[in-house]
Amino acid sequence: MNMIERNSRVTLYYRLGSTNELVLEDNFDDEPLSVQLGQGGMAEGLELSLIGLSAGDVQTIDIGPDLAFGHVDETLFRVLPRADFDPGIELEPGLIIEFANEAGDTLPGTILHFDDDEVHVDLNHPLAGQTVRYSVKIVAVDNASVEPKILH
Repeated sequence: MNMIERNSRVTLYYRLGSTNELVLEDNFDDEPLSVQLGQGGMAEGLELSLIGLSAGDVQTIDIGPDLAFGHVDETLFRVLPRADFDPGIELEPGLIIEFANEAGDTLPGTILHFDDDEVHVDLNHPLAGQTVRYSVKIVAVDNASVEPKILH
């Protein structure tokens, strides 16, 4: 049976949430996710925690901010003009909306508070600074594309 290695292709079901049982993402009722480890597609702490697991394994993994979504960066708090927001969007504290950066990439931003003139936004990942909990069920492990280990 294949065990997960650093560069394995892994197919899995996963649930991402906080340690207080708030669920943010869950694909257990959908198709499993297939991801190549080591490519930045998953949080580093999750990838490291999967190493050594095999198809059929079920695991609950708590990961701190250092290996999950980072710590809160105070430089990512912004005050934006209310006029920059579509008047059809009903703003409320805690609402997460997508923003585009200068490079055209999108990132989530959380509305902190607002008035008629300004909107205060936190552009840190919504889970920054938190310990997160993943529940995973490994469906398949493919090590065919993993480079062989060279022993010296």
